[in-house]
Amino acid sequence: MLRIFGFCGCSTNNIMLQVTKLCLATSGRITAQRYVAVTTARAIDQKWREDKGLPENPNAFGPLTNVPDYMFLDGRPTPLGSNQKKRLVRQQEIATKIVELSVELEFAKQRYERQRVAAATEKQRIIQNKLKPKGNLMLKQKK
Repeated sequence: MLRIFGFCGCSTNNIMLQVTKLCLATSGRITAQRYVAVTTARAIDQKWREDKGLPENPNAFGPLTNVPDYMFLDGRPTPLGSNQKKRLVRQQEIATKIVELSVELEFAKQRYERQRVAAATEKQRIIQNKLKPKGNLMLKQKK
């Protein structure tokens, strides 16, 4: 009897939920266990692509994805494909996000600098307003 997912009658005392195993069971006795691989195999030599400076996915960038499929003979521009439009919109969103984050980063740097200067001036003001010696001590310091 072949059970793919669910309860496997592997033991009479212990019923376990087998999710990643295929159990081949005959009359309550296990004859063989097989494991199912849940990862995909990479058929592309990733080390070679990395050494050449190419992207990990060969379909992510290149003439097959960036150049139109056809051209008009009279020179008219060809309309963008649906995936080209999506890619263009996504790149524009990324560019606006980069600009927005760089403005926020610059603001944070300026704010930090203002806070640092304000803390330094506050510390200097406190030092200036400390109690000063009076009487004989003041006269001795002036000499």
